[in-house]
Amino acid sequence: MNFDVSEVYQFAIGIEENGEIFYRRLSEELDDENVKKFFNKLANDEKSHKRKFESMLSKIKEYKPSDIYPDEYFAYLRAYMKDTVFPSKISKETLKEVGNLINAVNYSMDRELDSIFYYTGIKNVIPEDQKNLIDDIISEEKKHFSRLSSFLKDLE
Repeated sequence: MNFDVSEVYQFAIGIEENGEIFYRRLSEELDDENVKKFFNKLANDEKSHKRKFESMLSKIKEYKPSDIYPDEYFAYLRAYMKDTVFPSKISKETLKEVGNLINAVNYSMDRELDSIFYYTGIKNVIPEDQKNLIDDIISEEKKHFSRLSSFLKDLE
């Protein structure tokens, strides 16, 4: 298997697309206008993150990672993104599995943590001059987690 840093960004774009879809669908399923606004704001943030990753992807030329990170690490990142972070198909069934609003917020918090772990991991395989951009995304995902946590406390 050959390492391709562009695939790391494509994964990240997929995570953000799926997150946006999830939050938009979740807001459509809910009745409370404030809750709808809350999840739509998260969806808009995911869309913004996607644009950042697309911009980063467009700037990639040829990048050779250091030998410290073997192909196995890249395979781990690929599997983690595919199987752990926001599922690629957000269906009505997924939303039903999430169930009520409290479960939806808990599910969302778990997905945000998963994305934080993924982005922390990809910092090990991307060019040095792009790590600060990943730090910005991680910071945004942490804000999402904090907002969701506060929202959950308010619900309880």
